[in-house]
Amino acid sequence: MYLALLVIFLQCSEVYAQGKVFTFNRVEIRVQPSVKVKNGAPMSISCHADISKNTDFQLKHNFTIFKDGKLVFMTVSDKEDAWYEIPAAKSSDTGDYECTVKADGKLGFSNSIYVWVAGMTKPILTADKKEVVEGEVVKLRCELPEEVPPLEFVFRKIKTNSAPKEKRVPEQNQNFSEVEYYVEEGDNILQFDCFGKRQVRSGWESSQHSNRTLVTVKEPFIKPTLITKPSNNVTEGDQIEFECSTVVAQIRDIEIIFQKNRTILNSVRDKKFLRYSTVATQEDSGEYLCKVEQGTVSKTSKLNVFVSELFPRPTLSASMTKLDESKDLILSCSINGVRRANFSILRKSPSGDVLLKNSRVLPIKVSVNDTGFYTCKAEVKGIVKESKSVRINVYAPVSKPTLSVVSGSPEVVLGKPLQLICHSVMGTPPITFTFYKGDEIKKNVTNDTYATFLDEDIGLNDNGGYKCDARNNHSSGVKTSNILNVTVIVPIRDASLGSIPYGEVEVGSDTAFLCSVKEGSWPIDFKFFKKTDHEVLLHEVREYSDRTIWHKKTMKRRDTGTYYCMASNRASVDVRSRPITISVILAVWQKGVIAAFVLTAMAGAGAVALWWFLRKKKKAKGPSMEMSGSPLAPNLTSEKLTRQPSDGNYYSGSGYIEDNENHMKSTDESKDSMENRNSRIYGHPDAT
Repeated sequence: MYLALLVIFLQCSEVYAQGKVFTFNRVEIRVQPSVKVKNGAPMSISCHADISKNTDFQLKHNFTIFKDGKLVFMTVSDKEDAWYEIPAAKSSDTGDYECTVKADGKLGFSNSIYVWVAGMTKPILTADKKEVVEGEVVKLRCELPEEVPPLEFVFRKIKTNSAPKEKRVPEQNQNFSEVEYYVEEGDNILQFDCFGKRQVRSGWESSQHSNRTLVTVKEPFIKPTLITKPSNNVTEGDQIEFECSTVVAQIRDIEIIFQKNRTILNSVRDKKFLRYSTVATQEDSGEYLCKVEQGTVSKTSKLNVFVSELFPRPTLSASMTKLDESKDLILSCSINGVRRANFSILRKSPSGDVLLKNSRVLPIKVSVNDTGFYTCKAEVKGIVKESKSVRINVYAPVSKPTLSVVSGSPEVVLGKPLQLICHSVMGTPPITFTFYKGDEIKKNVTNDTYATFLDEDIGLNDNGGYKCDARNNHSSGVKTSNILNVTVIVPIRDASLGSIPYGEVEVGSDTAFLCSVKEGSWPIDFKFFKKTDHEVLLHEVREYSDRTIWHKKTMKRRDTGTYYCMASNRASVDVRSRPITISVILAVWQKGVIAAFVLTAMAGAGAVALWWFLRKKKKAKGPSMEMSGSPLAPNLTSEKLTRQPSDGNYYSGSGYIEDNENHMKSTDESKDSMENRNSRIYGHPDAT
């Protein structure tokens, strides 16, 4: 029985479990009346869950509505719909809405829907003052109480018959903004308003304009009055007076400034008026300005004045503007249409004008020191006018120029540039110098006292023909220098060294060394050297020739070695020859003496050896016969013969023979050298 009940219970549980099956078909979000709602109108957002069930059973639905990802509404219902009611929509309700539904562990999501609440609330504008004085500041506050930042506020300053002046202020963290307006001159009655803006998906949206706030402005002083006496149209020499005045509520710290262009002519403080007078000149024509300042407030008035010309500017004329010294110059000053005036003629100077004469005409016998600028002045009725400056140039004649080489010496190395200088001691600059090479003009230079010329094309035949001319504006004309002859120095080329005799020289004989060059200007310095551990100078000489011979007397064995020569001239380039080798050997008679001595020594040594041999042989016959029967005799004789060569009086002579043969050979060679001496050439081929 219990088993049957258990089976029935399990089957009922399975059936119950199978009856709770459901699934979300979709979740929808809707907006009433539409996705675009006017600001202040009611708005309703609904969330609907479309669910399929296997049986009819109740589910608890958890509804959640989000705006721009933030939770704005949540409720639990057994119904499949939930409503989020907004009685009066605001612009801050604009955004992306979506909803989720959760039931028995399952979750459904809706799509996103964009809701736009069109329009913004009207802002509120307040001012900290209702009445201000020019120069003060008005502080305004604009607020959008029901709006959410970020916002942008636009303030407007409204004046009659002029466009409003706007100030834009962005606010990222608050729904109000404050600005200050400076009250300027002429701001009599001011009106202010403001409006707000916010950025929506379709662009910018603006609120209505706020209420207009009225601000009354008081003047601390009135705009100044500027007048002239007798009028603003006068003639040079007339007295003209300016007067500037104002009406001020508080005279303390008031300042009146009178100026022309940017130049302040007069000013007063703590006074209501200012006066300024002067004798009118033509330069006084123009615009004048009177400015009244108090604190930060400034007001101005302007007036144009025209001054008629009493007489024109004088003219200074010169009989000549360029003339020779000691010539006569006449300066005259005149005014077109006016004869009666006080004239004066002056010379301009950096330290101030120098009065030459109070007259209309000035005659001068000029000198060079009279060169400069001159002017004249004319006075009529106290009005003084000055003419334009006239430049007078007085010229002294140039002296005969001198032409020289910059380096000092009138010579140049072939292939090197030549720099010349032409100089005139006297003469008023500018001076024009002309350089000639032969009859050809090479260069024209204008300078004060000298000029230079660089000739880079120097040839072997350019040994003179340079001259220069000098001239200035003096009537004497051109002066010409003397002709400058320049020597062209040819550098040394290819030095060579030879000797007589060449190669081998007998002791005690003389040797002639010949050093020569292929090319080079005279004089030439020749130097002879012998090579040792260091260079040894043996002889030096200066020759006006392309070669020189040095005779070295009595050659010795120590003179054997290597020789070379070196040549140089004013081109300052040392040219060295190839070296030659000289061997100093014994003379023929010296070799003969040595040979005779050696032969005599050898003959004497031979005679001694023969005598000794014969004597020993004679002595050996007796003992050998007496001891012929003794077996030791041969041994003793053998020992004696063997020991004899070790005697100190014995000389083999082989060394002398060898030396004699060498000396003979040298003598023969020397003989051949002497026989061929005249047929040999001196020196090696030319060397560089």
